[in-house]
Amino acid sequence: QMTAAAGKPDRVFLERVFQKLLLNFTWWVNRKDVRGKHVFTGGFLGLDNIGIFDRSKPLPTGGHLEQADGTAWMAYYCSSMLSIAFELADGNPAYEDMASKFFEHYVSIAEAMNSLDGTGLWDETDGFYYDHLHLHGQSVPLRIRSIVGLIPLLTVDVLDDRVIDKLPGFRKRMNWFLNDRPDLAEFMTCLERGDSESTGSGLRLLGIPTRDRLARLLRFLLDEDEFLSPFGVRSLSKYHAEHPFEYQLNGERLCVQYLPGESDSGLFGGNSNWRGPIWFPLNYLLIEALERYHQFYGESLRVECPTRSGCYLNLLQVADEIRKRLAKLFLADTEGDRPCYSRGNELLNDPHWRDLVLFYEYFHAETGRGLGASHQTGWTALIAPILATLASRRK
Repeated sequence: QMTAAAGKPDRVFLERVFQKLLLNFTWWVNRKDVRGKHVFTGGFLGLDNIGIFDRSKPLPTGGHLEQADGTAWMAYYCSSMLSIAFELADGNPAYEDMASKFFEHYVSIAEAMNSLDGTGLWDETDGFYYDHLHLHGQSVPLRIRSIVGLIPLLTVDVLDDRVIDKLPGFRKRMNWFLNDRPDLAEFMTCLERGDSESTGSGLRLLGIPTRDRLARLLRFLLDEDEFLSPFGVRSLSKYHAEHPFEYQLNGERLCVQYLPGESDSGLFGGNSNWRGPIWFPLNYLLIEALERYHQFYGESLRVECPTRSGCYLNLLQVADEIRKRLAKLFLADTEGDRPCYSRGNELLNDPHWRDLVLFYEYFHAETGRGLGASHQTGWTALIAPILATLASRRK
């Protein structure tokens, strides 16, 4: 996000940041795109070994892993750089070329993610994005329903025609894509234009999934038997509690199973578990993405929330529903208990401490109990803007 206090924005700072990010972006493109096809294999990306293999080490199978999250992160990177370039191009036309560069990178990544080798990382049968193991010339999907497959949702951006009209160089390049590559619309949302009050009049939508694929992903996201827990979005689908993903390697059985609390493996998590619990950073990014989708689609896109409930919400209301579930982690119930603390926790009974809530690293997906570091005031402090937004809705 680009924000500034009231007064004169610090454009020099934004330019400095842009130049540093450009160097970092170039490193990723040159070092982590193994086949030069805009599908990335980034290794250890912060989702601590959410998959079947230890991402911090070479694959025991050989070959390489084409990552749905690594590839989507790069598209997200492109959309963020595109937004900054738009801002800087207002007053400095040289940045129009950079805007065109990142738009083209975005389109190339989205095209590869959706159609490389026929299907990209999308599975039409399941309606989900999966990592692929590329081995001996074959691409094998690893059918693990994790938040990795939802990260493509984060890459959405809404562009305003009024801004584009001020950038003739970018508009010329954009129009070339729209006129000469109509096939792009088959697998991604390539600057779809709103045509009415309900679908973002004067706005254009850029996103990795098409509207149909978006709806299919949201059915998983909002399914309480899959990702939607009472306390937010799980990092691994509850489906894998009864249906663990298994992979046989040299007579050894590797397994990914839903673990809503602490990890049962020092190798795959230890004190940090991404195979089920609630993590604030990705929940928050999903909320922001849903709001951007709503900015464009408005009331023209309503989805069942929760899935199979018969209750249909627009995507802003869906974002608020996730906010409410995250807020439940910290709010006291009628008996004064807070889900983030274990029942009977001495802090709940101490008048000096019971309202001083700890910012746990992650949370048990079924009970809400706080886990990991209890002082994770970086990302878990995102509960503050979540509560502020919910409070503003009541006014």
